[in-house]
Amino acid sequence: MKLNTKPGKLALAISFSLALTACSEQEKANVIQEKKEVGAKHQVINDAQENEFKWVAERFADIRVLRYQVPGFNELPLETKELLYYLYEAALSGRDITWDQNYKYNLIIRHTLEAIISSYQGDKTTDEYAKFVEYTKRVWFSNGIHHHYMSAKIQPEFSQESFASYVNSIEDKSKLPLSNIDGEKQTVEQLIAQLTPIMFDESIAPKMVDQSADIDNIVASSVNYYEGVTEAEVEAFYKAKKNIDDKRPVSWGLNSKLTKVDGKLVEQVWKADGMYGKAITQIAHWLDNAANVAENEQQKRALTLLAKYYRSGDLADFDAYNIAWVKDINSDVDVVNGFIEVYDDPLAYRGSFESVVSVKDHEATKMIAAIATQAQWFEDNSPLIESHKKKEVKGITGKAITVVIESGDASPSTPIGINLPNANWIRAEHGSKSVSLTNIVEAYDHVKGGSLSEFAWDDAEIKRAKEFGPLASHLHTDLHEVIGHASGQINQGVGTPKETLKQYSSALEEGRADLVALYYLMDQKLIDMGAMPSLEVGKASYDSYIRNGMMQQLRRLKLGEHIEEAHMRNRQLIASWAFEKGADDNVIEKRFRDGKTYFVVTDYQKLRTLFGELLRELQRIKSEGDFAAGQALIEGYAVKVDEKLHQEVLNRYEKLNLAPYSGFINPKLEAIYEGEKLVDVKISYPSDFSKQMLEYGKEFSLLPTIN
Repeated sequence: MKLNTKPGKLALAISFSLALTACSEQEKANVIQEKKEVGAKHQVINDAQENEFKWVAERFADIRVLRYQVPGFNELPLETKELLYYLYEAALSGRDITWDQNYKYNLIIRHTLEAIISSYQGDKTTDEYAKFVEYTKRVWFSNGIHHHYMSAKIQPEFSQESFASYVNSIEDKSKLPLSNIDGEKQTVEQLIAQLTPIMFDESIAPKMVDQSADIDNIVASSVNYYEGVTEAEVEAFYKAKKNIDDKRPVSWGLNSKLTKVDGKLVEQVWKADGMYGKAITQIAHWLDNAANVAENEQQKRALTLLAKYYRSGDLADFDAYNIAWVKDINSDVDVVNGFIEVYDDPLAYRGSFESVVSVKDHEATKMIAAIATQAQWFEDNSPLIESHKKKEVKGITGKAITVVIESGDASPSTPIGINLPNANWIRAEHGSKSVSLTNIVEAYDHVKGGSLSEFAWDDAEIKRAKEFGPLASHLHTDLHEVIGHASGQINQGVGTPKETLKQYSSALEEGRADLVALYYLMDQKLIDMGAMPSLEVGKASYDSYIRNGMMQQLRRLKLGEHIEEAHMRNRQLIASWAFEKGADDNVIEKRFRDGKTYFVVTDYQKLRTLFGELLRELQRIKSEGDFAAGQALIEGYAVKVDEKLHQEVLNRYEKLNLAPYSGFINPKLEAIYEGEKLVDVKISYPSDFSKQMLEYGKEFSLLPTIN
């Protein structure tokens, strides 16, 4: 599970201030000295280069492309650099899998677009070609032809005739992805005829994921997880699966595509000798190398089990890996690599490939770790029904990480927080890891926003946001990941959320975790812990959440669209439900001034009570598997948009000229060899998004164009 909200703080500086708040006078002095030492150690980035570093690479369409740094990389021991390099290669080796998972024809389209970008010798100054380049960049950013966040197909603004002329202009036809058809190589004309309707016809694959109510969500979605099957067939197929141990259910479907062969449903398993085999073989190879230079035996065991799982495709091996990974709490280097999040499966069975490679940020870890140690207190004092609380919270760990590389579903658009594993029984018996991506947050910090003064009601709200908003955002992320996702339990005999809550499971789960964070951000406990100075932090969080959930996030939609993405759904659900339920007491007031709409929190304690009531209900829905209640909440509060208000938000943002989405160019690692011996790993920070995409396309194209 991951948190995708853009933060508004500098995590390292905040973690430092939090450490001072919680320390004795002597400890404060120690922390200050440690910061001086760290600052000297990382001077190459934090001083001279930081002032020169260009955080924003470019802007196109609705996207802003940023860059991030890896402080202290050059000072790492060679053994650590070597481990990171092998995991870096493993991460990028799986990149094409995400593209193919997102849509069956993404790879053949991408190879064609990249051939044009690399080889076109015609007039590149025309508006038509500029539109083609922008389309290509949008496809790169989204890992396919559907929008990375809203799921709708990206419509080209250049003509079909221009596309055909660009393809025909490529002199070296070997650069084009010409397939073999009935033993004969496809012609250029056939390639154009194949791709043109796929790209330009709005009725073909209009949505990657369609989670609308009262339709066949499998048939309506173009994500490449199913082929030739219906929603009813999928549900029946997995209902027939039997768990050896019902208390430890298998994550059925997580690593396969479900198709129909000769009238029978068949899983095409993603493994070394199965679907995506060439890429997975490479991933396992680099994981083997990483295991050989692991920091300790527990890390080696986890990496070895992950490679085993990739080769076998056995989900029991994946469970064994996750248990070993959760127990690896002493390593500095960490990695997420696998078929992880199920947001892009309309029925929440199949996991998108993603990888995040990182090094522990020891200083910033102090607060998130402190929150993790109090997990049982938070569980015991939550507003949940008693039978829905965990009697014993196990193995909850939290840390801050410095990202080295992200790939697959985690790039270019990245989370800022991660909590894994997703299997509820592993979380209950063995615990979970929660991480905050501090250098990603830091990169956001260096890029100015500008919407606060436009949507905040008055100077007092703006002042509170500027003074306490950064810390509020930081704590919200930590509480969401560490406490939120780890809280509560499912009643005995009730199926997993993907089985019981189906297409609504992801939005309901993200809403539940958000509500845990919101509920405790107005709790004296965080002050007593030294996590925050006063409840003004919680008030800043409530102000921001209501502004965003009621209005600001609508900037991401085109006029007339409904909300599809899980995180957006959960935010509107929480904000609009609280607005409605608190109407009699005017808890959230809708105000107007100069033709503009504002939503203003008037009673923070009553709003906290409302958040607690909704949290209690969402946990009940999850614990009891109450599909009807979950559906009623999502469809009633989270999907439909007030068109008049939406138009107003779009108009106000147009004047601000702010991109609603951001993502990142990754750092580049280069291994230096003397003979066959690796003697160093160099890091650099590319600034050209298109160049990185072309390099990835050339160096990590490990799959056929059609799989």
